[in-house]
Amino acid sequence: MLPAQARLRRRPEFTVVVRSGRRAGRPTMVLHYLPERPVVRTGGPQDPPAGPRAGFVVGKSVGNSVCRHRVTRQLRHLVRDELHRLPDGADLVVRARPEAAIADVGTMRRDLSRGLDRVLDARPARTTGSSGGRP
Repeated sequence: MLPAQARLRRRPEFTVVVRSGRRAGRPTMVLHYLPERPVVRTGGPQDPPAGPRAGFVVGKSVGNSVCRHRVTRQLRHLVRDELHRLPDGADLVVRARPEAAIADVGTMRRDLSRGLDRVLDARPARTTGSSGGRP
């Protein structure tokens, strides 16, 4: 489970990340990443949490209520293990695609990791060898 301070909860927070952030699509999910959290005025004195936060969108196209809750739990678990990769003040929204309903956890873990690589511009180093490219 993600700690409360590490979760996006309000609609305006999700909207800002989805509209302004970088996006990476994978077969089972779409990641929306905003490296720097904007200041949202709530009317009261409130310090924004310093660490990275994550939110999840799992719509009805994924499946029935039981399926959606299962996918959400799996995503929360997977993101918790990858949250250390995000800088402080970053927000991440993970939107599940319908394919997430039938995917195993290993596939979702791989999609999350590769999606984070793309939005964080942490491209893995290419190895030289039999890739068919130039020497």
